[in-house]
Amino acid sequence: MESILSLLQTIGIFAAAIFILVLIHELGHFLAAKLFKMRVERFSIGFPPRLFGIKKGDTDYCISATPLGGYVKITGMVDESMDTDFAGSEPQPWEYRSKPVWQRIIVITAGVIFNMILAVAIYSIMFFSYGAQHIPAENVAGLYVPEASLADDLGFQTGDRLVAVNGNPTERYRFGNLVSIQDITRSQVVFDVEREGAVVRITAPADLLDLLNENPSFLDIQNALPSRIDQVMGGSPAEQAGFQPGDQVVAVDGNSVGYWMQMASMIRSAEGAIDVTVQRGDTTLALTVTPNPDTRTIGVGPVDPVDFFGVEYVKYGLFTSVIEGTKTTAENTIGIVQGLGRLVSGSISVRENLGGPVAIATVTREATDRGGWVGFWMFTAMLSITLAIMNILPIPVLDGGHLVFLIYEGITRREPSLKVRMVLQQVGMVLLIGLMVFVTFNDILRVIGG
Repeated sequence: MESILSLLQTIGIFAAAIFILVLIHELGHFLAAKLFKMRVERFSIGFPPRLFGIKKGDTDYCISATPLGGYVKITGMVDESMDTDFAGSEPQPWEYRSKPVWQRIIVITAGVIFNMILAVAIYSIMFFSYGAQHIPAENVAGLYVPEASLADDLGFQTGDRLVAVNGNPTERYRFGNLVSIQDITRSQVVFDVEREGAVVRITAPADLLDLLNENPSFLDIQNALPSRIDQVMGGSPAEQAGFQPGDQVVAVDGNSVGYWMQMASMIRSAEGAIDVTVQRGDTTLALTVTPNPDTRTIGVGPVDPVDFFGVEYVKYGLFTSVIEGTKTTAENTIGIVQGLGRLVSGSISVRENLGGPVAIATVTREATDRGGWVGFWMFTAMLSITLAIMNILPIPVLDGGHLVFLIYEGITRREPSLKVRMVLQQVGMVLLIGLMVFVTFNDILRVIGG
């Protein structure tokens, strides 16, 4: 019974987030179309078939059966409905196709713009109402610095503890990246770190801002998490090997370990069975485990960073909240775009890093469980940015595909033929359906595999 209630709660929280995001996105298209006096035939949350709604004026406002999306049907536009009944008649003043290119571009991009505005609004309201998450500096003992990372290139070493930036003592760190794009205000940046009892000065190059844009996880708080196991997944290699929550991993194949990301990196790069030394209370144990050959993981989870580091909330005034909300949106946008780039380039695994509706629903529930309504809204803001970025990709059927058609028309002074647009729309639809099937199947495999 408990598992059923938990599942229903997960579905409910996820549905609420998706409803908000789709409503705001489609509202952007709708208001822009109305602004330019285009006729909107339908405003739907969800895809057909239609369940219920109300018709007011020319528009049918409705809820449809297929979740995870929505649409605004504008008269005279070739959209995902593939409706071309208007093609043989003269364009009418209220039709999408009769409007100037610049107006149609605004209508097409309005959904994405509204999603970005929603993210800024959520972050700003959260910062004003609750404050931004910060970590008292004394709660962070040190950091793991991966080889060949930006921090490694600059001269940071594993175990370093950041104590000052540009001569200003760090009394608290931002939750996420201890130092990020938001903190860099000058071309010459100097970091002071505590290393083996002494203070070492690291001078960053003048192009640090550019480097941060390429490496958004610079000095990530995740790299400060200890190698202490908080969760052992049922049926995982770790459970079969005898790992327990509370175990502190101190060595992997004889190499000393102090940080979670350090341990995870060693496990990923190991071949076959590995020997792991753990501290369990006053007892030191030697365990042997064979990572999952597909994911290169053993099925364990770290401590919650919010609880472990004693995260505090620092409140901002209204104006500062809006500024910080805008900066946070920009920073997260850069991070998501770069993550997509790494997926496309193959530098990170698609299977391990691309989640579908099941994965997103699970993470939404976890964010809400950890942070309450603050966690829900902060994650919803991140989803809103993700939805905006995905929609602006130049794929037919998506807003970005329509935008490509309009840019072509603006440059050549003639729109692509109806046949070309229809074929590309159909190809885009097949690609999207294929992607949805893949990520959903991938989610199911993750659940089955633990």
